Order: sequence, then C-alpha cells, then structure tokens
Amino acid sequence: MNRRNFIKKGIVGGTSMLAVSKSKAANIWVKSAESSDKPAILGGPKAHAGTWPKWPEWNSATDEKRLLEVMRSGVWSRSKVTDEFEKRWAEMIGAKRALAVVNGTNALNASLAQLEIGWGDEVLVTPYTFIASVSCILLNGAIPVFVDIDPETFQMDPDNIEKKITPRTRAIIPVHILGLPCDMQRIMAIAKKHDLLVVEDACQAWLAEINGKKVGTFGNAGCFSFQNSKNMPIGEGGAIVSDDDEFMDRCYSYHNYGNPFGSTAGQYWAGTVMIGTKLRLTEYQAAIGLAQMERLEQQTEVRNENATYLKSLIAEIPGIVPYRLYDDVTKAAFHLFPFTYHAEAFKGMPRAKFLEALRAEGVPCSGGYTELNKMPFLKNAFESKYFKKFYSAADLDYERYMEENDCPKNEKLCNEQAVWFSQSLLLAPKENMRNIATAIRKIHMNAEAIMKM
Repeated sequence: MNRRNFIKKGIVGGTSMLAVSKSKAANIWVKSAESSDKPAILGGPKAHAGTWPKWPEWNSATDEKRLLEVMRSGVWSRSKVTDEFEKRWAEMIGAKRALAVVNGTNALNASLAQLEIGWGDEVLVTPYTFIASVSCILLNGAIPVFVDIDPETFQMDPDNIEKKITPRTRAIIPVHILGLPCDMQRIMAIAKKHDLLVVEDACQAWLAEINGKKVGTFGNAGCFSFQNSKNMPIGEGGAIVSDDDEFMDRCYSYHNYGNPFGSTAGQYWAGTVMIGTKLRLTEYQAAIGLAQMERLEQQTEVRNENATYLKSLIAEIPGIVPYRLYDDVTKAAFHLFPFTYHAEAFKGMPRAKFLEALRAEGVPCSGGYTELNKMPFLKNAFESKYFKKFYSAADLDYERYMEENDCPKNEKLCNEQAVWFSQSLLLAPKENMRNIATAIRKIHMNAEAIMKM
C-alpha cells in the first residue's frame, strides 16, 4: 500500500467510524427500546409510567393577587383590566389594536360581520379545522367553500385555492390549525390578485411566526381563542386583532350592543348606532389572561424545542411522517403535535389499534378531526327557511354541493392517518419525548403480534 492509498483508507475509515459513533450515540435509547419487554398492550411494561403536565397551569403565588384584587373591587364587568389585557395582547402579537371578546368563535363571527361578509357571498376555508371556522360563515349568511389540504402540513393547500374562486367569492379564512402556520405568503398573494378579504383563524396559533411576523397580523383581521385547553387559557375568551382602526371601532361597537365608539359615531349620547350584540369580556377573565400571558412566551419556546426534538426521534420510524412546516415559518405554536400514520408499515394495523397500543404505553393521543365538510350542520343550514328565502334551489342543491366540496386528501387524513399529541405533553422534560418515541418503536417492532391479539 502506497502513502496515498494509506491516507485515503485512513480518512474513509475514520469518517466511517465517526458516523458509526454518532449513530450509536443518537440511538442509545432505540437500542434500549429494541431490547425491552413486549408492548404494554401485550402485557409488557409501559414506555412512560409517569405523569404528564396538568393543564391549565395556575401558580397561586404569582397569579392570584391580580385576580383577587378584581374580585374584591366589585368591578367585574368590562373596565380597565380588560383594557390592559387588550393593550398587552396587541403588543405581544404585533398588531395596532386588539379587542377581547367572549370566545374565539365570536371573534370570527364579529370579524366577518364587520367586514360585511354575508348573504350571497362565498368564503374559502379548510375542511381540517374546528367547526367554528365554518359555522361563522353560515351564521353570517354566506356559503363555505372547502379547499382540500396538504397532508404534510395539515393546512389548506394554496395549490387548490384559485380553482375554487368564483364571482361570489369574497374572502378566505386561513386556519393556522394545530398551531402550525399556513402558507400566508401565497395566500395573501392570491387574495390580492382576486381582491379578496382575509380573516385569519389563529385560534390555535398564539405567537406563531412567519419570517418573524406573528400570524393573525397578515390579513384584514386575526382571531384568537383563550378557551381552557388552549395554550393561552382563560376558561373562555377570544380576541380580534387588526391595524385597521375603522374596522376595530366597528367591532368594538358590535361587541357592546352597537353603541357608538370611536369612528362609528361622533357623539356618545346619539344612542345605539348599529346592529350589535353583547360579547364583552369580564374583568376577572382579563386578570386570568394577564397571568397566563406572563409565561406564554417561555412555554412557546419549550414547546418548539420539544416538538423539534420529538420530530427528530420519530422521523426515521417506518410509517411515521411528522408534520412539515413551510420554509418561512420561524416559530410554531404547537397547540397539537401532529404526524401522519401509515398502516402499511405496521403490518396493516388500523389507526384505531395503533392509538389503543400507544395509550397503553402511557402516551395520551388522538386521531384528531372528523370530516367537517360532511357534517349534517351544512345540510341543516341549506334547509333553513332563511337560506331558502335568499338562495335559489340550484344554490342549495346539497348533492351537487357535496360533490363540488369533496376533499379526498382531508378524508384520508381524518379517517386513516392523523395522530395528535396535545400541547401539554410538549411541556414535559425531554426524557418524556424519548418515552413517546420508544412507545412508537415498540409498537412498530411488534406490529405483527399486536395484529394477532
């Protein structure tokens, strides 16, 4: 062997040894999993025998002072504490203004109403979301048009948007579902091209960012939820954010019976000036929200760190495909950690059996949403006397509507593929992320035995 070949062989050999060393270091926990007892569903030990963080969090030492002050003051209806909450939420999101309302559902309802989206209009929306993203369209008299999803990102697929636009299309509701941002750059470009309004449903996406800009601040309005399970929990609550002062004045008036506010009227004693309702947040809700806001940024960082780590652990498991973030996403909220499950890599094990086996390992999990675009509330709306008064029989042809709003990728995701972990699991120590990955590997390695049980 000459000197050149000796050096070449040494370099290649050294590189190979380094790769093997790194591989061994990265997979110590895998080796442990492979040599462990059988899966818990077959009588073996749980991959995670401990507990998970409780939600919502409440620290009596730091959180109760402000709440007790409000309760003892006797000023419980909307006043200065709610004003403070709105100011701080707008600052945190990077919006000019925020309006607190009773819940995220009514944040959406009010936003559509004050953008005058209603009878005769069509609104584009994803089928992979909570019902409020769609019910707000129907409650304002418009018709939802469903845009199929990209199963890799769980979001409305921009490639499918323009084919759904008609002369009646007035708006798009991008839903940053699961706390993963939509492809807002493309969506906003399409909206601008077709002169469409954009109402962001950020009800699961507190502090998520695209190129450093918070979601909820790209469109005409952004809507947030503070329901008990959410990353920013109040029990119930919501908010609208926008940089449009006239729009926000109308929303304020609308949420307070239609009484004049700001640009909605010149004189407060002019009386009620518009159709409105009562959506005001209470002072004690705002006090709880201010306490929760103190830890939201730190918790969001922890969720992002653990989600990235967990993704790296499970990405190489056959049949497991973790979420994909768009390239310009600089931060996600991770209200849920999602991945797609592919039964063919698990000996044909149905998702329901996989979830059962995962729960047996001590890992709480869910199959996620059912098909929203096929739920009976749509037919109920079409058959209501108000829709029949305004829309033609052709417009309300439910069979034709169902055909035109078929979303096959969403159907497969909902019925066969999606798996979720809740946001509170991502607040656990990193060791617990390894336990989740170990649980999945145990199930994969023993899929045949589980299928025979």
